[in-house]
Amino acid sequence: MIKTGHYCISAENLLGHELIGLEARVLASSDRGRAGFGGRIVDETRNVLVLESRGREKRVPKNEALFLVEVGGEAVEVDGKRLVARPEDRVKLFFRKKEFRKKEFREKGMG
Repeated sequence: MIKTGHYCISAENLLGHELIGLEARVLASSDRGRAGFGGRIVDETRNVLVLESRGREKRVPKNEALFLVEVGGEAVEVDGKRLVARPEDRVKLFFRKKEFRKKEFREKGMG
């Protein structure tokens, strides 16, 4: 878990946060040349994560890979298909769904 003030990234809410700056490794990919490559996430688009290691950048399509992302010393396995969206939209969608679930539980008297 990465925690500073009111900002906390954990395995449970990783998809709702900015990924740039985190360490990641490609566990599996449809392109064997990408499998095993690891480094710092330096850019993210709707369909691609850009990993940089030792001055070398590799563009990895999100929907074709399984990633291992380090979050505060904890390794989190993430299916790239769950990341496919513009970063700003993914963050908004994650927290909207979370609020919707909380509201739904309150309405049913479960929370």
